[in-house]
Amino acid sequence: MKQQWWKEAVAYEIYPRSFMDSNGDGIGDLAGILSKLDYLKELGVSLLWICPIFPSPNDDNGYDISDYQGIQPEFGTMDEFDALLAAVHARGMRLMLDLVLNHTSDEHPWFIDSRSSRTSAKRDWYIWRDGRNGGPPNNWESIFKGPAWEFDEVTGQYYLHIFSRKQPDLNWTNPAVTEAFSHIIRWWLDKGVDGFRLDAVSHMKKDPLFADARRLKGAPPPFSMKKYMNVPGILDIVDRLFQRSFNLYADAVTVGEANGVKAARALEWVGEEQRRMSMLFSFEHLDLWEDEAGTRLDVPALKKALFSWQKALNGKGWNALFIENHDIARVVSSWGDDTRYRAESATTLATLYFLLQGTPFIYQGQELGMTNFPFRSIDEFNDIRDRNTFLHHIQQGMSPAAALKTVARVARDNSRTPMQWDASKNAGFTSGTPWLKVNPNHTTINVDEESRDPKSVLNYYKQLIALRKRFPTLVYGATTPVLPDHPRLVAYTRHDAKSRILVLCNASNRPSRYHNPETPLLLHDALLLANRPVPRHATLTGVILQPWEARVYRLK
Repeated sequence: MKQQWWKEAVAYEIYPRSFMDSNGDGIGDLAGILSKLDYLKELGVSLLWICPIFPSPNDDNGYDISDYQGIQPEFGTMDEFDALLAAVHARGMRLMLDLVLNHTSDEHPWFIDSRSSRTSAKRDWYIWRDGRNGGPPNNWESIFKGPAWEFDEVTGQYYLHIFSRKQPDLNWTNPAVTEAFSHIIRWWLDKGVDGFRLDAVSHMKKDPLFADARRLKGAPPPFSMKKYMNVPGILDIVDRLFQRSFNLYADAVTVGEANGVKAARALEWVGEEQRRMSMLFSFEHLDLWEDEAGTRLDVPALKKALFSWQKALNGKGWNALFIENHDIARVVSSWGDDTRYRAESATTLATLYFLLQGTPFIYQGQELGMTNFPFRSIDEFNDIRDRNTFLHHIQQGMSPAAALKTVARVARDNSRTPMQWDASKNAGFTSGTPWLKVNPNHTTINVDEESRDPKSVLNYYKQLIALRKRFPTLVYGATTPVLPDHPRLVAYTRHDAKSRILVLCNASNRPSRYHNPETPLLLHDALLLANRPVPRHATLTGVILQPWEARVYRLK
């Protein structure tokens, strides 16, 4: 495959509100990020992805943008951003911003103009429709619960918002919208930004007939999202945008968040011949996340999802690898065991995904094994989706206690609690009152404590990153699943003309035996990495992996 810097990178996602506060207002900021660049450099990451830092009313914590060419005042100034960008580059790292394409804030000047009258020059920049039978134009439901349409009394029409009502959807069939964003993208890339993560990109195209959505099995709603997710014609929109922006910059990286795109269609989005996106965040393995009913991880299904993407893109495209981000609960509390085997499950899950073919992404705090927050009241939630989901459960007859327990297990706010730097008050995140409560376990799970513990999750991540850098095979080599039907083991080899490396992970609370006639003898001297002590003896009958044990071997 063509060698490119972003394929060899290790990426780190920063949720700026929660990363580091420099001025004591309880909200993380650009100066706070700047102060921690040496920590990130020492960790070994080389690409930083910063969630939206643009001006926003914060209905959805920055994903409702009111100005795409400014800086949110609570984060700092454009001069501070320029200083941060220069400092990132001075350390040999790159920086990627988060661009919201599907919608703006309802406080963006474009939308204020659009809703001013039906004859506004920007009316068609958004999606406006007449009602039907005294109600919305169709039965589409918002991803954040409730109708996807909001009635505007000034003009007597409804506007579409598939997320919050304060996030009106843009009309990407209008060439003026494409041209406006092409200018914005070029402006940032000319400033020196190295690329963008493209938010909700698979939602930019809507069913042109605006027909009713099909109700999913089991009334009441939700409804299917197929009318506004990965609709045919979406790639034409992507092409028009890229031809006017990203394709003019040979070195820019783009990562699409593409809900609804399956492995079978992955090449259309990220195939190197298509000149579209560099890589894509797949959602297929997220469908296996611990759901609201509390179902545990289905290991065979996880392997099927991960390996299908490895097979689809091998030699032709590139994967974005992740198990955590700002939109999902903490992985060690969802897939792992955050009580008996917190460190072991955190490091096994890290090994499981990190050494596949693709660019691995780490979400802030993941490298510490941070866990879910012990929510005790809906008042402790900030996220609009979590709060709306709680109210939805109440309306469906669930008790407040049951609704709280259900939402807390999968809440996005689990991953948005402040970064845990040390054992002091507020975890060293702020000298003021944090915008979201700090997890009480910060006294034992924090950067300061784990930096000094050679067996910590943090130091394991450092070893994992160093191992990937040491062996190009772990970057560009092909992936072959091993024992794909095993109910608890995730195993695969990475191989090329120079090396063959075996990755073994027991993703369960039970001991599991690995035995494969193709690799009958696993020698201790060939062990590259392990998260538990490994016996020196080797046996032809296989090895017993303890609960949440991971090993990496170099094979002959």
